[in-house]
Amino acid sequence: MRDELLVFSKTAGYRHDSIPAAVTAIGELGFPVYATEDATVFTGDLSRFGAVVFLSTTGRILDGAQRDGLRGYLLGGGGFAAVHSAANTETGWPFFGGLVGAVFAGHPPLQPGRILVADRDHPATAHLEPEWQWTDEWYDFTTNPGGRVRVLLRVDESSYQGGALGADHPIAWCHEYQGVRCFYTSLGHATEAYQAPALREHLRGGITSVLAGRR
Repeated sequence: MRDELLVFSKTAGYRHDSIPAAVTAIGELGFPVYATEDATVFTGDLSRFGAVVFLSTTGRILDGAQRDGLRGYLLGGGGFAAVHSAANTETGWPFFGGLVGAVFAGHPPLQPGRILVADRDHPATAHLEPEWQWTDEWYDFTTNPGGRVRVLLRVDESSYQGGALGADHPIAWCHEYQGVRCFYTSLGHATEAYQAPALREHLRGGITSVLAGRR
């Protein structure tokens, strides 16, 4: 199995201050990591990577050749993980939206809320209790991905102010898209979040799940 990760954190819109801490945290999870914001990496040889992680990326950050390189790598067996504002990335490219599973629509202010673990039979959630108190930006999406993905976490909109998706509000999931193993979590806004053991294990499990089977 190839377990080296390509962690990509380029931004063309809002830039999260937490990106350096997030890159460091992923590197401390036990994976070999190559971190870059140079999109030309996608037109090179990606064969050594078991998965690519789009980490708090935003906006249009790939040109046509770079999109083709990413698509070819993924359709050739690479895994895909996406964190937080990756849902607000390449929104004009349907293939990327399909990988993430949903497109960012907005969020209320950062605040505490209650996460409901929808599926504990997954490496990203097996360490969690049925409910998880957490502070984050509770992302809304343009459509509810629930019918297209395996939902891992939901947020209880009654536990915070400003939710717009409704009683069924997924915030982390996994699925296969055109044969690509995909994991997405909307969590991870704040720098201090990446020191929290629960979030780190969530990321470790999600990334591990997309690496599985890569030969």
